Amino acid sequence: MTVTDALLSPLLAGDPARPLITFYDDATGERIELSGATFGNWVAKTANLLRDECDVEPGAPVAVLLPAHWQTAAALCAVWACGAEVVADAAGAEVALADAEHLDAAAGAGVVVGFSLDAFGQGLGERLPAGAVDYATEVRVHGDHFDPLAPVPDDGPALAGADVATVVATARSRAAELGLGPDDRVLSTAEWPVATAGGLVDGFLAVLAAGASLVQVRHPAGDQARRAGTEKVTREL
Repeated sequence: MTVTDALLSPLLAGDPARPLITFYDDATGERIELSGATFGNWVAKTANLLRDECDVEPGAPVAVLLPAHWQTAAALCAVWACGAEVVADAAGAEVALADAEHLDAAAGAGVVVGFSLDAFGQGLGERLPAGAVDYATEVRVHGDHFDPLAPVPDDGPALAGADVATVVATARSRAAELGLGPDDRVLSTAEWPVATAGGLVDGFLAVLAAGASLVQVRHPAGDQARRAGTEKVTREL
């Protein structure tokens, strides 16, 4: 069972129409809300892209050089759905997923997938390095269902050296320690650094493990207390 199977599948089997991630970017005014079903479709599309176009296989190191964003959440779950390992350093990685600010740092990977993170799905255009894959334009053609080619063992690598079983157990443990439950609506402005993993576990994986709903804010500005009320937030990270 992959990290994605363990943490996301129960949410999709329960109430897939319920909001899973609500994303704000206060620098652009963007707000997008994804149900569990819609998020699951993005995960599947991304996993198919990684496997079919980037040859990502179980155990492969995939560098994730992306900010805390709903597309990053889908990309992380897609990497794990493929049975691959999320790492922080592109040097030696088979594939690197990077936004425009981190394309130079991604150059050490075998394949670079560039993320524009554009709210309207525009690609990186001329900013995309030669030979790189433009996520926004390529992901659309891939299917909404992903079938792994082989089972992923619990001791397979998953996150910065930790195996699948450890990542899942840590996420569930942190959800309990933070007191998160399935009825919670969690507001977070935390980043998700892969190198330290703590922010990623608390800010994303523990929320999934709890069966809660995440309100993720990038470039936070203005009255977050008012937003918390509007979004019916029960917990803040």
